Amino acid sequence: KGSELEKVMFDFYQDKYDVLLCTTLIENGLDQPNANTIIIYDADFMGLSQLYQMKGRVGRSDKIAKAYFFYRKDKVLSEVAEKRLNTIREFTELGSGFKIAMRDLEIRGAGNLLGSEQHGNIYSIGFSTYCNMLEEEVSKLRAKIYKTPIPKKIHHAMIEFRQEAYLDKNYIDNDNSKMEIYYRLSSVTSIEELNDFIDEVIDRYGTPTEPVKRLFKIAEMRIKASELGIGSIMDEGKTVLITWAAEECLKKINWMNLPKEILMKIHILPGSPARVRINKAAIQENITDWISEFIDKILKEIHR
Repeated sequence: KGSELEKVMFDFYQDKYDVLLCTTLIENGLDQPNANTIIIYDADFMGLSQLYQMKGRVGRSDKIAKAYFFYRKDKVLSEVAEKRLNTIREFTELGSGFKIAMRDLEIRGAGNLLGSEQHGNIYSIGFSTYCNMLEEEVSKLRAKIYKTPIPKKIHHAMIEFRQEAYLDKNYIDNDNSKMEIYYRLSSVTSIEELNDFIDEVIDRYGTPTEPVKRLFKIAEMRIKASELGIGSIMDEGKTVLITWAAEECLKKINWMNLPKEILMKIHILPGSPARVRINKAAIQENITDWISEFIDKILKEIHR
């Protein structure tokens, strides 16, 4: 009965008992600051979120806490059960909930969108790619139902430079905050969105360090390159190779209208896909700034 349950929990809270033997109901947000040890029997039968919630019933005060997860002696664990137990053992630091949730998503799969099954292939393609594919298919279906043109697919340029461009510890020390910033930065699709996002980051964390400034600069370049249909910009060491994914954008470019100082430093390669190679030795300034200016010139030429 509810009244009996309440009395037992209240007595345990007041230290009238040293041990509480209970079912998995304990996972539902009960706060017992004095509890410093939890022993979970047959842990291999439980879901990852259950294990994480039950682990969170101890360590809720200044007392050092321990959580023990047991399974039967000589039992051969299933692959999924072993993955769950390894995950709960691996992520022990404070604030690991997001990492555990993502690992759970990988283990179980994203599931059937219109059904109840929990299987899926998200682990093999990644959560972000899955969401992009889902968004693309939904757009196609919507266009078919409402008899509207299929939205043009946006090519997201991949950029790799041999320089430090990241969220360093001097700027953001918390790993969860870094993951949030990286994810949101990768989702930005316009310069206006990027500028608003950078303002928000500066407001939260202060003036960016040099690696963070370079990260924002590359994000800006990625957005502009995607608008041009560029598939990748790869630093090859002595040269930089720009490859187009959507070559229809090239038809709008009159290369001879570009400044001569730019044309002298690029080499348009024959064949398909369309590629441009840039000799880094011929460029005096920072290569990132030069390529950013190069992309701006092409955009200006297209929009002329």
